[in-house]
Amino acid sequence: MSKHQGILFKHSTWDALPALCGVAIFAWVILMFAIFPTAPWWVLVPMGLIYSICISWNINSICHNFVHNPFFISDVLNRLFSFMQSIALGFSQTCYDCVHSRHHQGNSDKQDEHGETVDWASIYRHGHDGEAESAWKYTFLSYIRDDPKLIIGELYKRRKVEAYWGTAEIIAFLSWFVLGFFLNWKFMLFFLPFYYFGHCLSYLNGYYMHYGANPDKPIAWGVSTYNKFYNWMWFNNGYHAEHHYKPQIHWTKMHAFHEQIKEQQLRGGVRVVKPPHALAFLDPDLPDRSVPLPGIEDPQLQSHG
Repeated sequence: MSKHQGILFKHSTWDALPALCGVAIFAWVILMFAIFPTAPWWVLVPMGLIYSICISWNINSICHNFVHNPFFISDVLNRLFSFMQSIALGFSQTCYDCVHSRHHQGNSDKQDEHGETVDWASIYRHGHDGEAESAWKYTFLSYIRDDPKLIIGELYKRRKVEAYWGTAEIIAFLSWFVLGFFLNWKFMLFFLPFYYFGHCLSYLNGYYMHYGANPDKPIAWGVSTYNKFYNWMWFNNGYHAEHHYKPQIHWTKMHAFHEQIKEQQLRGGVRVVKPPHALAFLDPDLPDRSVPLPGIEDPQLQSHG
């Protein structure tokens, strides 16, 4: 353990990178607000689109890694980082922790006999006849389907203090929005469409992390991509099948873990797409329906071997 890791970072000094990126996104929001009155549209629109992309990038890499392995030794620093993330992204990091916990309990499960899923973010939750919902509907409707009351209730069952923190973060980012309208309502009208689009991009990314996976087989619960640039930029988010198989493995160790289990993954039928997850619809091998791949131990595949 390095000196700085022992003083500041709980798991790895490499966590300084996602932590600083989180701070940079918060600063980006402040910068957009500050220059809005004088900047031309051809500067503001690209900045808004960058913010949209950064929301998806943050949620799927920074927020996600922070949920599984909080960056700091200090609980105070972790709480402060969570609050900053909540304000910068316009959602509660603590509530995201709760929803993501359900995600790992259900692993994008299919509906039961009552039409329910354990995973609130399952691509099958609003589908029909055992099929996944369309990518379009999942992408653009998932954000407005979020139920803060349900999430806070779940947090309350887990730990009352977490429900209080989740509520406080919701109040904090809503207050931030109200202050924004008070200071410059024109900026907020410019800002909110990019904010919504960013959350849609996050759901698009999430959709293809499970489209074509096998919700009944742990080794194949997720869909992976080994695109090097994507994994470099998104802190190894591409190793999603590996992540669902062993959720607590630190992001810096994902490639090594993949090397350890890749033969097991091949036998288990793990789906791998070539592009980054958000662009997986461009993969020529992606099926028209979300159906799992057969593993090599499956009779269907062995008969062709």
